[in-house]
Formats: sequence, C-alpha cells, structure tokens
Amino acid sequence: MAPEVVRRVWDELEPELAEMGFELIEVEFGQHGRSHILRLFIDREGGVTIDDCAKASRQVSAYLDKDDYIGSQYTLEVSSPGIARPLRKPEDFERFTGERIKVRTVTPVEGRSRFAGELMGYSDGMMRVTVDGTEYRIHLENVKRANLDR
Repeated sequence: MAPEVVRRVWDELEPELAEMGFELIEVEFGQHGRSHILRLFIDREGGVTIDDCAKASRQVSAYLDKDDYIGSQYTLEVSSPGIARPLRKPEDFERFTGERIKVRTVTPVEGRSRFAGELMGYSDGMMRVTVDGTEYRIHLENVKRANLDR
C-alpha cells in the first residue's frame, strides 16, 4: 500500500501544491504504531514558515479527505525539508551546484557507495560530485539518497 500511496500523492498533490506556490520535495508514508503517517516536505523560494505548512496542510487534508485517499486512519504532517534538504530531481542538482552534498548510491561507483563533497553540476542524467579532489560521475538513477550537507 505504501508505494501506491506515495506515487499517488506525487502525481496528484504536486500540481496542487505548485498552484499554492510550494514545491513538493519528498513524500513519506509509513506506519507508526497502529496508525499511518503521511509526511510531506515542501519548500519555496525564500524558505517555508510554520504558517505555510499549516496552510498547505489544510489544503492537502481537504483534498485527501474528499477521495478517502488512504482508507484507514492516518496523521498528516507537512513540514520544511530543513537544512539537510533531499535532492531528487534533475532541477535540484542543477539548482544546488556548488553546495556540499551527501550521496548514497544503489550500486558502487569506482568502488564506493557513499560520497560527501561538492556538487559540481548535472547534465545528461549524470551528477558530478568532487570528494577530496576526485570527481565522480553518478547517474541519477543510481542515487539511492542525496541531501544537502550544510
């Protein structure tokens, strides 16, 4: 159920949030005790305030309730991605070129699967990160997790 909920949230709520001026950064859905938690991480130019999160939560909650999205009891959490903002889309890797990042890969690249260094750019499906003076090229499809490292 979790992958279907996450996929549906991305497909249907990303445009809804964009109309409100927010970028959907990450979606998590999991179980906590006997109930479920749906977490949305949003951002916007200049950052997200508590009021922004409350506004987005009200709008998203109304949208989810009208279609009985999850079918069981759940808690909705909407928050800022924080300083360790996840990077997922090509636009993220372009936007944060020059920033420090941490990356974990699905399969090793040149013998390693963890990288912490400077994001040097993104093109043709490949991100470039420099770690201790060595540049690595990592295909976006091989990225298990990437975050800003501020």
